[in-house]
Amino acid sequence: QVQLVESGGGLVQPGGSLRLSCAASGFRLDSYTVGWFRQAPGKEREGVGCINSLRYTRTMYVDSVKGRFTISRDPAKNTVYLQMNSLKPEDTAVYYCATAQWFGLDRTNYDRWGQGTQVTVSS
Repeated sequence: QVQLVESGGGLVQPGGSLRLSCAASGFRLDSYTVGWFRQAPGKEREGVGCINSLRYTRTMYVDSVKGRFTISRDPAKNTVYLQMNSLKPEDTAVYYCATAQWFGLDRTNYDRWGQGTQVTVSS
């Protein structure tokens, strides 16, 4: 079965770190752009960053997470990671990974989504 599953969410204190995983089954994740998105309660789903390694590895991040979050990949595990450092309360959201044909964070380009994992940043 074709599936995309996020894991690694949890409760952390401000300034702490979490690493989220996006694991694919039934298809090769490195054949696609993989994006991370998040949705806070009462807010629109927004892009966080994405990675594409079809020829060489490219990443991009929105300004609000730049310098704090890093996306990486492990082809052997068919998994993409979102390393989140220096977490802030405003990072609290359900985090989703998704795949797209083209590089970028235009949500309309993403057609396969995981179920999401909750990240809560609170003291």
